[in-house]
Amino acid sequence: MCQRRWPGWHVVPTEPRIVVLGGGIAGAATAFGLIRRGAMVTVVDAGLPGQATAAGAGIVQPWSTEREGEFARWYAEGAEFYPELLSRLTGLGAGDIGYRRNGSLIVDADAEVLAAVAERVARRSAGSVVAGQLRMLTPAEARQHFPPLADGLAAVWISGGARVDGRLLRDALLAAVRQLGGSVVTGRGELDGAQVSVDQHVLPADAVVVAAGAWTPQLLARQQVSVPVQPQRGQIVHVHVDADTSGWPSVVPPGDHYLVAFDHGRVAVGATRESGTGLDARITAGGIRSVLDKAIAVAPGLAEATVGEIRVGLRPLPTTDLPVLGSLPGLPPNVFVCTGFGAAGLTMGPLLGDRLARQILGN
Repeated sequence: MCQRRWPGWHVVPTEPRIVVLGGGIAGAATAFGLIRRGAMVTVVDAGLPGQATAAGAGIVQPWSTEREGEFARWYAEGAEFYPELLSRLTGLGAGDIGYRRNGSLIVDADAEVLAAVAERVARRSAGSVVAGQLRMLTPAEARQHFPPLADGLAAVWISGGARVDGRLLRDALLAAVRQLGGSVVTGRGELDGAQVSVDQHVLPADAVVVAAGAWTPQLLARQQVSVPVQPQRGQIVHVHVDADTSGWPSVVPPGDHYLVAFDHGRVAVGATRESGTGLDARITAGGIRSVLDKAIAVAPGLAEATVGEIRVGLRPLPTTDLPVLGSLPGLPPNVFVCTGFGAAGLTMGPLLGDRLARQILGN
């Protein structure tokens, strides 16, 4: 085994040296899963604008999705994994990652739609301690949970619905990697076969994980490997209200948008789903107008909220039914891929990154 040193490596010949390309939720979770099982890990992150993890609103509520099959199963298992993940991070001294199980409201004016949602959630969450309780709420009861809601919107209440701050979670995972002896390098990683270089420095590696999100196809282009992932731009607006929002639930109305409350009066509203934009992480007038129009239609009480930060994330949208996890045809057997979570990254990313780590190390 090569003994060449790189800053942050503690060279122990019996431990596999693994380089993870990408510092978003996929890369950070995989790196943490690897290093806590004894591997030596270096994370390489380019720090490019548009990282989906840094922009994501952070809803952790998979049980109401209309998706079926293995995706729905992975999605639900991702939410079930959070208590274990939090326990491990807390044991390493991690601070608050913004994870709260404040509940989730699936709102609609159509009673038949909500009845179908309730049936689906009940079926998927049966036996789940994390999912909690399921209850139908009248419009007045729904507004007690989320005061800005429009009149006439009844809800399915899922008590275990949660949210997490993607930036804080990513930072906690990377801090844990450092604490356990790994390193995090800022720079553009290049992959040639199974060899990784950063700024012309070759990193010793027994295995490589490519977890570069929407940039994964670009990173693997030299390998002439097709990755079934395309960027999808999501624009999200954070507004501030004069209220204690720390206990407010997330709100999922009809369509593909949402409202997610955090502490200190902050509510994230979004998001656009713009395919065909490539790696363009710009904020656009049309995108922000769309986000705010939909948010105010569902929650008119937000009309007087103060507009704060606007975030843009480039989701790695899979062009197949499932994320891309493991090896791909055409890649060396010691090169693995972890991407393609789409809008579900902050829910299933921690679980699937940990599973990939287990696979790589032969567990």
